[in-house]
Amino acid sequence: MTSLRLAFERLALPPGADPGALPLLAGRALRALVDGYMAVLLPAYLLALGLGTLEVGVIATATMLGSAFCTLAVGAWGHRFRSTGLLRAAALLMAATGLGFAAFSSFWPLLLVAFVGTLNPSSGDVSVFLPLEHARLAGAAGGRARTSLFARYSLAGALCASVGALAAAVPDALSGAGLSRLAALRVMFLVYGAAGLLVWWLYRRTPGEAESGAVPAHAPLLASRRVVVRLAALFSVDAFAGGLVVNSLLALWLLERFGVSLSQAGTFFFCAGLLSAISQMAAPLVAARIGLLNTMVFTHIPANICLVLAALAPSLPWALGLLLVRSALSQMDVPTRTAYVMAVVTPAERTAAASFTAVPRSLAGALSPTLSGLLFAAGWISAPLVACGAIKIAYDLTLWRACRGDVLEDPGLR
Repeated sequence: MTSLRLAFERLALPPGADPGALPLLAGRALRALVDGYMAVLLPAYLLALGLGTLEVGVIATATMLGSAFCTLAVGAWGHRFRSTGLLRAAALLMAATGLGFAAFSSFWPLLLVAFVGTLNPSSGDVSVFLPLEHARLAGAAGGRARTSLFARYSLAGALCASVGALAAAVPDALSGAGLSRLAALRVMFLVYGAAGLLVWWLYRRTPGEAESGAVPAHAPLLASRRVVVRLAALFSVDAFAGGLVVNSLLALWLLERFGVSLSQAGTFFFCAGLLSAISQMAAPLVAARIGLLNTMVFTHIPANICLVLAALAPSLPWALGLLLVRSALSQMDVPTRTAYVMAVVTPAERTAAASFTAVPRSLAGALSPTLSGLLFAAGWISAPLVACGAIKIAYDLTLWRACRGDVLEDPGLR
């Protein structure tokens, strides 16, 4: 048994990484698994309850806005508590979120649960787990090993989210077995809540700060404040654009534009997630050759061109093909961006830095789903995709120009 565990550690962790990171990787994988189908089923569930497309956008906004406030609170006051305790509390909140969505049917209670809960309508992680896990992972490895560890963290999320997307077909199967469609969708939210309890159990196995040697976080930001503010402002532009086409709204676009079924949408998101996972694992290798900044920018621009072209595609095959090319490129910036932020700040500021770069992203990303909902309701269902691609291209060019002369441009490789 011990040899099996050691073999798993060698496979899951890069050389030099602390084995205490394993529960964090497993927790990320499990959360991504249920997030993968929730992003597809959320709009279908809300529409089945009788809500409109605008209300779907508002609830998607509430999930991201609530996550932003929780993340801000962690950055401001999280240093007063042990990070392991905060992670366990977040896992219990995840369990309560699944139960709340399964129990309520009207707009206002669902809006409240969406705001205070952990539901994630996007392809990435925008929850309160993010800064806590990032800070612990950053202390578990250094240099190139840190970039590789974050790549594995992103890979676990992307792979499991793609597999989870296939579970979007489960309600159709349950409906065929005699269960009503609405009841089948509610079952999936109960499974989400059960996953929260499993995440809580995993985090109980995470070493405490003293045992793991992690450096406690100290807010507010001091020495690293300037660079964090600059990066947060740039990242927020990217997040605002991404919020226009979170997975729930992209699923809604496929449902409205081409009339795809939940099973077809789940299969697409599985393939997209698989391509994203492969690309994130390749990101450290690319960054080692061309640098973190170039990896972030020069993979993002063609991905966003594909998004704009997909919005204008005349048929479903063309649209899906372009969206899959986009998935193969658009997430390579995730591990490199995280490694960059963790490297340019002092170890004591990592939790605060992760929070204060994530919060503007979450706030900016929280505003745009409602805008997409308005555009959907007005009949301009492809406009969010075009706007997302155009804004992201502008962000990429601005990021490259702002950071290309920075001597810290490639800290993750030192």
